[in-house]
Amino acid sequence: MPKSTKYVAKIADAEGRIDYTSQDDAVWRDLVAQQEQNIKKYSAKEYLAGQEKLNLPKDRVPQCVDVSRQLQALTGWSVEPVPALIGFSQFFSMLANRTFPAASFIRSREDFNYIEEPDIFHEIYGHTPLLTDERFAKFSEAIGKTGLECDKSDYSWLIRLYWFTIEFGLIRQDGQIKALGSGLASSPTELIYSVSDETAIRKPFDVIDILRTPYRIDIHQPIYFVLDNPDQLFKAADRDLLSDIREARQLGLHEPAYPLKEAVA
Repeated sequence: MPKSTKYVAKIADAEGRIDYTSQDDAVWRDLVAQQEQNIKKYSAKEYLAGQEKLNLPKDRVPQCVDVSRQLQALTGWSVEPVPALIGFSQFFSMLANRTFPAASFIRSREDFNYIEEPDIFHEIYGHTPLLTDERFAKFSEAIGKTGLECDKSDYSWLIRLYWFTIEFGLIRQDGQIKALGSGLASSPTELIYSVSDETAIRKPFDVIDILRTPYRIDIHQPIYFVLDNPDQLFKAADRDLLSDIREARQLGLHEPAYPLKEAVA
């Protein structure tokens, strides 16, 4: 997550609704139109099933209160608008309480194809489909609860398990690699790159390996982890993740697959 942003959070009214402009709605509409065909081609079945359940509007920015109503009925989750940048402590706390933090602004035209910080398109279009599935929702909750038990020095280790699965995870389905992560679903370019580019490194899912793998937020990921089936991820939520973090720390980080000077976490 970047340390600063040019974007300003939009404030919800007393009913939890945000007054998005016609320009905001147009950006949402055009982002959805750009992603639709590639989502159908490259995304995992579980993500597509979640999109179908939610049936998000295509012509305007969805309201968190409306999405929350749907999620509450399906998995007991809600979506709450937050500023663009929140700390790990708040992030883990919200996940532990089945609340997904959603940055309330939407990207500008200048950042249409890539934005470093999360915006409402990434949060709603990217994340909420998987939260319609009780299994993925429980995994996110487990990450949050583990975060509440962690020492702050462990945050950057734990978040890698979320980053390389819920954000940028891949899965093998019907003999093909499909995109599972929300960061892929909301990215016009990385969605295609992650599953089809020959230069991308795709490694088998392994919790300790993931915890030891550094990442950057401002480039296409050089490394992705591939699930053979969703149960691998759900079983990871039942592990002693604090013990896993201790083991990963003892082993140390892998050498980054990108320039050190811009490394994150």
